[in-house]
Amino acid sequence: MTITVRFAPSPTGHIHIGNSRPALYNWLFAKKNGGRFVLRFDDTDTERSKQEYADSIEQDLRWLGIQPDTIERQSERIASYDAAAQTLKDAGLLYPCYETPEELERRRSRQRALGRPPVYDRAGLKQTEDERKAFETEGRKPHWRFVLPNHQGDPFSTQRTEVTWEDLCRGQQTVDLASMSDPVLIRADGTYLYTFASIVDDIAMGITHIIRGEDHVSNTGVQFAIFEALGAKVPIFGHHNLLTTVDGEGLSKRKGALSIGSLRETGLEPMSVCSLAVLTGTSKAVEALPTMDALVEKFDLTSVSRSSAKFDPEELKVLNARLVHDMPFEVASDRLKDLGIGGGAAFWEAIRGNCELVSDARGYWEIVEGPVQSRVEDDDREFIAQAKAFFPEGDVSAETWGAWTSALKAETGRKGRGLFMPLRRVLTGLDHGPDMKDLLPLIGRQKILDRLP
Repeated sequence: MTITVRFAPSPTGHIHIGNSRPALYNWLFAKKNGGRFVLRFDDTDTERSKQEYADSIEQDLRWLGIQPDTIERQSERIASYDAAAQTLKDAGLLYPCYETPEELERRRSRQRALGRPPVYDRAGLKQTEDERKAFETEGRKPHWRFVLPNHQGDPFSTQRTEVTWEDLCRGQQTVDLASMSDPVLIRADGTYLYTFASIVDDIAMGITHIIRGEDHVSNTGVQFAIFEALGAKVPIFGHHNLLTTVDGEGLSKRKGALSIGSLRETGLEPMSVCSLAVLTGTSKAVEALPTMDALVEKFDLTSVSRSSAKFDPEELKVLNARLVHDMPFEVASDRLKDLGIGGGAAFWEAIRGNCELVSDARGYWEIVEGPVQSRVEDDDREFIAQAKAFFPEGDVSAETWGAWTSALKAETGRKGRGLFMPLRRVLTGLDHGPDMKDLLPLIGRQKILDRLP
């Protein structure tokens, strides 16, 4: 059996960091087990679904490092849902209901007022053919509900019916079907709810494992029943905790600021996003892993915590900086070239320790190439004049800075910050930055002397 998982976003907007967690969990699980990853667009909402969003989602997933084995679209599979629905109708497991949303809400309100759970009473199942025809004459269209197997032959006499499974993240889980309403699978306009379409697709596509957010735990018992009613083997489920802000707010409310596209545009490394999205809220140390293979090695669903995974965007900067600091020139080379940066490996290795983003290298390249806004304090003017006179002869090398500052220290008595800071300011215009012994050879003798007034 080939392990097969899926990620099924709706192309009604851009995906954000919260969406990336289930996408990455499914991808990593597939890679760890030699399996397949299906990207399946839930695009049956024709009014809100747009191709531009589907294209954006594909682009964002590929930027993260997720390469789908196949891409499916639910809008192309309506005939399979029709056939499955007919199977359930023929078995007497799908029945029409004619209540309006307002009528259903009034009924739920009465049940709550009486201290009862607002579970649907299967009134639609009691209706005669004549009553249904009367509703049709009024112009009402039915929605269709699935009869949950929470009874022993009489659907109006429910009893506790436990569905238990061993969850990949949460261990043994149990839900009681008697505490639930029969789910609506077909809307009054004839469109299928995601719950039903997803199950039909999971069966057809051989999905073996369903890994998703913990907000779907209560749905799992219902889905067990539908899988079995369609004569299919139930997949293995795993429900991971959800990413929230540090204040516990759902990330979906802030998805604009934390969309994958916006994170990419800020210049972040995809592996900083992947590392934080995957490891936050687990027993594993959150660290910047350089490759997806390294993340696959560390990934473990059993390490997922039961508590929420609090996501702090500030941590992205820290992780990203670690990745940049360790990034080999061979990895950065093409990107530096695209930024118009030269200097080769010597430049990159000199400045990468001071970069949070690869694009930060531009500022240091401008310092190397010049011109710079040199800064000289009044108290340092005489010292800088002496510095120019004491600049070592010959080629500028990694030893030049040490020789120069040693000579100046002996001549002027300056040391520490008073010795080094005026030189850094006049040559770079900055108070801090890469090691001057590495910068000097890159700047070159003539530009150094030109910057010393």
